[in-house]
Amino acid sequence: MVVLGIDPGTATTGYGVVRAAGGRMEALDSGVIRTAAGVPLPERLRQIAAGVRELVRRHDPDMVAVEELFFNRNVQSAFAVGQARGVVLLAAAEAGVEVAAFTPLQVKMAVVGYGRAEKRQVQSMVQMILGLGKPPTPYDAADALAVAICCANSRPGAGRRRPAAGGGAPGDGVGQGGASDGAGGRGDARDGDARGGDGGGGARS
Repeated sequence: MVVLGIDPGTATTGYGVVRAAGGRMEALDSGVIRTAAGVPLPERLRQIAAGVRELVRRHDPDMVAVEELFFNRNVQSAFAVGQARGVVLLAAAEAGVEVAAFTPLQVKMAVVGYGRAEKRQVQSMVQMILGLGKPPTPYDAADALAVAICCANSRPGAGRRRPAAGGGAPGDGVGQGGASDGAGGRGDARDGDARGGDGGGGARS
């Protein structure tokens, strides 16, 4: 089973591709899709969608996993992340790939075992689970790998292809990853230009 995990943001969208087989997991790819601050929002969203389409084409995932949107006090930030998340869902639906959504709490519990884990803790556990030589960077890519790990653990054997856009039964195409944990989640939702991060080579659109 191959899972493409996505940590969406308008400035930096993290991605991580994980293969799970025989009780083992390995990282196939990770990095970020970046968009420039001075570019109009519609063009930035187009670039994100194009980057996700290229990742789907390259890795042919069984599932795409994304984080649920968490609304904190910065509503503008949450909306910016939500716009990026929307084009990720669209790109997956167009490719006919099933999508699963997980809360930040679910992801941290699956990877670290603690719902309020810090980013460095998530990063270190992702390194250990996937047997990487060094912690994955930037944090956006590490978070995306964590989402993919959470999906692979909770949805084994899932991910049959759906009809691509324009065919099949109507629906939002987004599956819920396990039981909802309600409260908890990401207290660091960032606005479009606050997700710069460092390093990482994103898919180029």
